[in-house]
Amino acid sequence: MAQRERKARGSGSDETTEQQVKQLREIFADAPQLAKRALENVLEELKSQMSQTPSVAGSAGRVGSRQGTVSELTIVVPFAPGGAERLRALLRLGHGDFAEAERVGTVHDMRFVFLDNDTKLLFATAYDGEWDAYIDDFATKVPDYLDMLFSAGEGWPGIKNPAVKDWIAEHQVTAEGWYVANPDLTVVETRRLERVGEALDEFLDRISD
Repeated sequence: MAQRERKARGSGSDETTEQQVKQLREIFADAPQLAKRALENVLEELKSQMSQTPSVAGSAGRVGSRQGTVSELTIVVPFAPGGAERLRALLRLGHGDFAEAERVGTVHDMRFVFLDNDTKLLFATAYDGEWDAYIDDFATKVPDYLDMLFSAGEGWPGIKNPAVKDWIAEHQVTAEGWYVANPDLTVVETRRLERVGEALDEFLDRISD
């Protein structure tokens, strides 16, 4: 009986996988020939992933995706007049040293990208935890830096303004696809592992002398 139930479940899963493969082929019907070839080349691998791998993506809260403890946030916003020039000057002045992010302690990475001849800003970050808590952390710990940076965006209300979360959500775009190498490691845990690794290397060096 148990074997029959397992078979039935497997059959249903196979049917779902075959339906997904059929949809993929239909979507790729008007793709370039090299894309069609590539799809056929990896189809068996894709089928295995579809039938065996559960979805790892969840919600970060109000907006954005989350994998494990790590969430993503991507904003695309028009620059305010003079905003691109001001933001570029601030970023260059810092030489890539975002000490303010260190104070927050949950930020994995941040990117500021200038688009369409400096008419739009793309800001992308990965962080630990929920969306609301992340915004609140920045508002509490580094409010002046946030206002300096994001006043470059059109309509920025100010990090202390109650409307700021609505502004962020309005300009945020949830990622359709997103890869996280270590979704269950927070920034704090990653740094702890680095320290442990360094201490272990130092110990091994000492005993090998």
